[in-house]
Amino acid sequence: ISTRLSIREQEATLSRSLSFDPFTNGHLEVVEKALKVFDKIVILVANNNAKKYTFSLDERVAIIKECFKDNSKVEVESTSGITVRKAKSLNIDVMIRGLRDVQDFEMEQRLYIVNQALDKDIETFYVMASPAKIFISSTNLKLMFKAGENISDYVPKPVLNALEKVKDRI
Repeated sequence: ISTRLSIREQEATLSRSLSFDPFTNGHLEVVEKALKVFDKIVILVANNNAKKYTFSLDERVAIIKECFKDNSKVEVESTSGITVRKAKSLNIDVMIRGLRDVQDFEMEQRLYIVNQALDKDIETFYVMASPAKIFISSTNLKLMFKAGENISDYVPKPVLNALEKVKDRI
C-alpha cells in the first residue's frame, strides 16, 4: 500500500544542528526533496562556539541565502542555541533531517530522543540522500578543495565562489 503524504501550509526547518560549513549539493538535495512535501523550508544554520569554522555564522547564512535567492519558499535563520528551541520560537514543529548512511541514522536517532525530551511536539522528517550524494560531506569537500581538486559538482556556485575567496582559511 502506498500513500502520498501531503502537508499544505506547513513550515518545517531543515536542520541537523549543522554548521553548513560549507553548504553542499547534498544539503541542497535535502531541501529540494523536502519542498515536494512542505510549502516552506526554514534552513537553520547552527553555531557551536567550540568548533572552528571556515566561514563565520553570518557568512554561512549569507552564502545559503544566495543559493536560494530566487526561491521564496526557502528562508535562512541562524542560532547559537538549542535547535529545537529556535524552531519553536519560529513556530516550526517539524525538523527535516538528511540521512546518508547508517552512521547518520544512529546519530539522528539519538538526536531525535534528545529533541523529544526537550519538546514532545517537535516531529522529525527524514530524507534519504541519493546514492550519488551519499559521500558528500562538508569536511571531505574542504579537504578536496584544499588539495586543489575541482569540487564544482558538489557545491552550489555561490559556495564555490565563497571558498575561492577564503582559500587561505581552509
